[in-house]
Amino acid sequence: MEYIAGNTNFKYNNSVVTLGKFDGLHLGHQQLIDLVISYKKQGLTAVMFSFLLHPGNLFSDKEFELIYTEEEKLAKLNRCGIDVLISYPFTAETRTMKPEDFIKEILVEKLDTKVIVVGKDFRFGFQRSGDVALLKQYEETYGYKVIDCDKRKWKNEVISSSAIRKELKEGNMEAVNAMLGQPYTIRGEVVHGRRIGRTIGMPTTNLIPPSTKLLPPCGVYASKTLIDGVYHNGVTNIGYKPTVGEEEYIGVETFIFDYDDDLYGKMIEVELFYYIRPELKFGSLEELVQKMREDIIHAQKFLKM
Repeated sequence: MEYIAGNTNFKYNNSVVTLGKFDGLHLGHQQLIDLVISYKKQGLTAVMFSFLLHPGNLFSDKEFELIYTEEEKLAKLNRCGIDVLISYPFTAETRTMKPEDFIKEILVEKLDTKVIVVGKDFRFGFQRSGDVALLKQYEETYGYKVIDCDKRKWKNEVISSSAIRKELKEGNMEAVNAMLGQPYTIRGEVVHGRRIGRTIGMPTTNLIPPSTKLLPPCGVYASKTLIDGVYHNGVTNIGYKPTVGEEEYIGVETFIFDYDDDLYGKMIEVELFYYIRPELKFGSLEELVQKMREDIIHAQKFLKM
């Protein structure tokens, strides 16, 4: 997949395009992506158009609580069949662009769009004044076709990034994963920790997510870790490690069952499935070890279900 980030200098011919924020790549997004990919059989280039967001140019802090970072999104899209991911710079000029100009200058002139795939509530342009009706208004003028898809639902609730964020903040991983259509993932490079795990026979991997990554509540979770294309069951702690010397940042520490290879410096993905308990401060290392053994048994039972 070709990746264009923060750059306005691109040109494609005969494309099928889906547009949106695509945070989480949930089931609603996957519906759009699958439809776009289906047009590749007609010789069209499958393009996903989104915006590269930075804290300084957002309307509120909430808009930067990302279910998936740009790197995580890129890793997932690399596996799905999209030809091009465009993360367009979201500048003051972009923010004030009239929707008619966006259609002409980007969708038509830069992407030579033949098919546009969006959700029915898609909005774009200055003050979100552009909508699906406006896109359809220009179908004959510019020679493209618009396909607007109904929202996907889960338990009678519309699936959206905001709904997923709400469940994620409460640690309801089953609901999160159901709406995502895949397990919630934390991707990162393994860094050195305090190495206490090795002294107690439970070596762990440590990730430090960026501050923009929306994490579930601090606590212990049944998890799977993807290493070189292979999944390994485990148990993950998200938090500050209060028992062994409280950290200043939130870390993601995973004990991978039956795995002891050196992973330092390696990119891995940790998938969370089930919230076991909150993070606790124990009176001794021995108490922590005993609780970890209980956590392992709990996680093993869940992951075998």
